[in-house]
Amino acid sequence: MRRIVDLSLPSNWLCLMTLAMAILALNGCAATKGAWFSPVHPEREIERNQFPVESGDDVIGRLVVIRLEKGDTLPDIARHFGLGINAVSAANPGVDVWVPESGARVMLPLSFILPDAPRKGIVVNLATMRLFQFKENGTPPVVATYPVGVGTRERPTPTGQMRVARKAAQPTWHVPASISEDHRKKGDPLPADVPPGPQNPLGEYALYLSKAGYLIHGTNKPASIGLKATNGCMRLYPENVKLLYNDTPVNTAVAIVNQPYLIGQHDGVLYMEAHTPLEEPGAGATELEKVYAKLRTIEKKSGRTLDWKKIKDVQTEARGIPVPILDMGQGTGKEAAKPIEVEHPDRLYGRPEIPELTLDAWYVLAGTMRDETEARRMAAIINHQGPPIPARVLSKNSGYRVIAGPFSDISEARDAVKRLKIDLQIDGILIEPVKKRAG
Repeated sequence: MRRIVDLSLPSNWLCLMTLAMAILALNGCAATKGAWFSPVHPEREIERNQFPVESGDDVIGRLVVIRLEKGDTLPDIARHFGLGINAVSAANPGVDVWVPESGARVMLPLSFILPDAPRKGIVVNLATMRLFQFKENGTPPVVATYPVGVGTRERPTPTGQMRVARKAAQPTWHVPASISEDHRKKGDPLPADVPPGPQNPLGEYALYLSKAGYLIHGTNKPASIGLKATNGCMRLYPENVKLLYNDTPVNTAVAIVNQPYLIGQHDGVLYMEAHTPLEEPGAGATELEKVYAKLRTIEKKSGRTLDWKKIKDVQTEARGIPVPILDMGQGTGKEAAKPIEVEHPDRLYGRPEIPELTLDAWYVLAGTMRDETEARRMAAIINHQGPPIPARVLSKNSGYRVIAGPFSDISEARDAVKRLKIDLQIDGILIEPVKKRAG
């Protein structure tokens, strides 16, 4: 039987859930059940990142629906389809982020209204947590778009006009004094410089902006894409930042806007898209009034009466989905608002892989509970830490244990205990190997 070294008493699971919700700021979203969509399309038919922009068009992409399978999490679905967790969560009220129901259909909002900004270089809309890269070397022009993580309320990402001042592959992170002090207070001191590698929060590529101290970069925490989780920079999935890095010359213009309410036309139909403003409730009132003024102008010029109740519903629900609000003529654009269903991928890109259990490894007991769903939720949250901490659920007697590991030695296991405590307020318990490694 394994000897357990108790580092501290396990913390209350309700405390963990409260903290995890605060850290991840994830609101659940509605699952879609029933046979809505047929036939099911092959995944290869769905474009995630690059879309043509026809003259006069403001809406790109297509809404998609997928049926969830056992073991799926919304962060894994979001990453595979090039979305942030904010987008998938907002589009699907009621779905558990970490333990969604197998068989439920969820909406993938792969349709976007372009920001109200000049279509050149890079445009980032903080409210939608989406980056748009406009490429003018084709007919029609093409826009590449990627989800981003943005600054917290305490350290927000600034808006304004900037440019890419320089670029770096395998960047070194020179830790700002304010961040160093934050980590020191948490008992997690940082070195002055963090070299390239899995511990570097900049990831493998960085674009340094002309506004000192602000970057567009990769990440070692993919589950944070689509969250207010940075110190002011904009972070992308590792696979996306590589594409952006290779496609973006130095001196490229960068415009950062904050537009939670968007309107745009596609094939003669006017659409509206609404997101929850990043700031305190009511802080998006100015942007909303700008959109309402534009809508009143459109109503007057077109001679058509807008459905203001529907517009208010779109604003209130804030699901981040383009909704048709006015047919401007003989348009066929309403088809863009109809989702198509796609088959579930054989393997979700970036989904955490859990190594097999071995008798000669170290482990950490992260929690013991009676409810299997709560145990699976805790394991999923731990699995999506960055860098990854593998975790699984094991049944024992009438309860369930969440075990993190395997770890090759006591140093790795102790590091996991420290990270679980600092990041999630989980008090881990070390579990020694059953047998020693050969040699």
